[in-house]
Amino acid sequence: MQASPITPTIDLDADGKHTGHLQLPHSHDGSAYGSVMIPVASIRNGDGPTVLLTGGNHGDEYQGPLALFRLVQGIDVADVTGRILVVPTMNQPAFAAGTRTSPIDQGNLNRAFPGRPDGTVTQKIADFMARSMLPRADLVVDLHDGGKTLEFVPMACTHVLEDKAAEARGWRFARAFHAPYTCKLVEIDTIGMWDTHVEESGTPFITTELGGTGTTRPDWAEITLRGVRNVLIEAGVLAGSVEAAPTQYLDVPLTGAYITSETDGLVEWLVTLGDPIREGDVLAQVHDPRHLGRTPVPYRATMDGILAMRHFPGLVRMGDALAMQGRIVDEL
Repeated sequence: MQASPITPTIDLDADGKHTGHLQLPHSHDGSAYGSVMIPVASIRNGDGPTVLLTGGNHGDEYQGPLALFRLVQGIDVADVTGRILVVPTMNQPAFAAGTRTSPIDQGNLNRAFPGRPDGTVTQKIADFMARSMLPRADLVVDLHDGGKTLEFVPMACTHVLEDKAAEARGWRFARAFHAPYTCKLVEIDTIGMWDTHVEESGTPFITTELGGTGTTRPDWAEITLRGVRNVLIEAGVLAGSVEAAPTQYLDVPLTGAYITSETDGLVEWLVTLGDPIREGDVLAQVHDPRHLGRTPVPYRATMDGILAMRHFPGLVRMGDALAMQGRIVDEL
């Protein structure tokens, strides 16, 4: 296959703490010989496992980039055994624009894997991550939140896999994160996801949904940084002891967990994120702002549990994910 056009400006395999960029040539109207410069760090101290930490897979999700910026700033290479690779803003064009997808090619990086070295900018990034970064990794942690359009209760997640031994390896690290909630998340669409590509390679993988709303918050920031450090400690890459914090196991059923809006309008939430819910409860109602006096459309819980995710902007459109529900269980 054709070589990737992306070139690291640092030696990803050298001992020590190195920061630089993944340089992707990109000729455009504003810069004939321009490049997309994707920040990268390699922190290595001798032999040991390699953990690949990624954030900014979607450009409007900020908990991951913030935690990884802070991690790189504060980490002492003497505390590392093995290697930590950090790509805090994988979809750098989207991150710079504050958008979920790339403003260059409208590419959703988390639907572009395994990518193409001769494709769009987004496909080239996916290809480099898949062919050059993933083979170096013994564990991948991809940090997400709800971005500008969703808000989640803070959770660390893995997925149900056919290979139960692989599922157990991922679950070990999801639990070690010690987020307020830990779950095996059901994805609506898995085609082209970084998650799917990593898991199909046999590499342990965990992800997160840590709040959202297109901003940062002190509590979310601390949950994220603590969780990343916990996973690195659990993996044997970072010195120290895992900092335990209370967590609840959240079961997100294969079917029926998501509620999709069938109307356009203004959302009136009747429950708060994280609140307990009962099947049949009205979670929200959508008002039609174009026709005064019209009865709002109610959206009801389809199960007992908690409201684990909600649509964040006040206006909703037909087809938007309105809510995700989950059940608190003793174990998963």
